[in-house]
Amino acid sequence: MPSTYRRVLLKISGEALAGDHHQGEHEILDRQVLVSLANSIREVLARGVELAIVVGAGNIWRGKVAQKVGMERCNADYMGMLATIINALALQDVLEQAGIDTRVQTELAINEVAEPYIRRRAIRHLEKGRVLIFAGGTGSPFFSTDTAAALKAAEINADVILMAKNGVNGIYSADPKKDHTATMYSELSYHFILQERLAVMDATAVSLCMENGMEVVVFNMADPSNILRILDGEAIGTRIRKE
Repeated sequence: MPSTYRRVLLKISGEALAGDHHQGEHEILDRQVLVSLANSIREVLARGVELAIVVGAGNIWRGKVAQKVGMERCNADYMGMLATIINALALQDVLEQAGIDTRVQTELAINEVAEPYIRRRAIRHLEKGRVLIFAGGTGSPFFSTDTAAALKAAEINADVILMAKNGVNGIYSADPKKDHTATMYSELSYHFILQERLAVMDATAVSLCMENGMEVVVFNMADPSNILRILDGEAIGTRIRKE
């Protein structure tokens, strides 16, 4: 079945890669989650879709840990960037074991294990059908991996950002884990997200997506098949429409 989109950027949180494991436990990666994701990615490529991925690092390192020990913000952010590279290499390993040609590009120089980010080379990888994993955030402190996803999606001319969340089906009027009356939105505008200060991604990422007319779909990563259902045109999660 042909996809609704030609080129997709998938944003995966670090927490989603850990599955049911939580911060502080020894297991920072869940093998079954990675394998299920690889299987879904194989199906994505079979639909002729070009796929880039941005990974987070919440399963390894979080800002609140840095705050707890009194760490300086820049140092903490660079540690988070390094943690995204660890996740990217783990994901690359699983994908290549599944026979999927994969490349990792980073914003931080670490030539022994990954390529530096070069836009033309990145697009060429996608055109050749390779999965491209972006790691290292934006390469600068004070920016989240959501902002990195918005930036990279614009740079590679992606048609959509699929924002995979851990245990949340979409964007809600309030935190559904704390407020049982919270309702999920099926479709939103960027202006509404900024006005209501909905905690889906930081304001910088929202502004970047809005300025570049980027479509975003926020969905639950618990079922990796949701990726395929979105590509097939099903109404999954919350769609943030172009403006």
